[in-house]
Amino acid sequence: MRTITNADVRRVFDRLADRYDSQMQAWERRLFPGSREWAVGQARGHVVEMAVGTGLNLPLYDAGTTVVGIELSERMLELARRRVAQAGLGERVELRQGDVQRLDLPDGVADTVVSTFTMCTIPDPRAAAREAYRVLKPGGRFVLAEHGPSSNPVVRAGMRLLEPLSVRFEADYLTRDPRPYLEQAGFAIESVARATSGISFRVLAVRP
Repeated sequence: MRTITNADVRRVFDRLADRYDSQMQAWERRLFPGSREWAVGQARGHVVEMAVGTGLNLPLYDAGTTVVGIELSERMLELARRRVAQAGLGERVELRQGDVQRLDLPDGVADTVVSTFTMCTIPDPRAAAREAYRVLKPGGRFVLAEHGPSSNPVVRAGMRLLEPLSVRFEADYLTRDPRPYLEQAGFAIESVARATSGISFRVLAVRP
């Protein structure tokens, strides 16, 4: 299976941006109902959102939070900026083009890091997890909603068959388990909930 690069991710999401919202909402209704709302609902204080995309999460944040959203694709970021303007969120949300594998943020700046359906497309998820750890304050939480390998062996085998195509055309690794990356970065995993034959992951991790 080929290894994706930042250039691959940028090209894929620049191309998908204009239909991203409808495509994601359809998948979420079928496989991950409520996962996005759950993830944002765990956020407190100053939030760093990794791979903010078109900003689907941004209107869901509590009024007491401030958010820095990082996104690699300029076209996705354009749509996120439009969403921020339309929702009047400019005072609480800052959007930056950048690489979540090398965040241009100081150490210990965040109370919460949020990642929704992003670890599957990051070229080096270990680096992204290390960066999340670095920018969190001690006691800060990494909140992750993701897909991963099914607990059903038949479904998991089907996902592995499809994965080379999903990686090639959508920069999407279907069977990445997000938990080892967090543990290797130093996080303590507080809870993991799985649904939809184990494909749906909801993970809370804390920086000790």
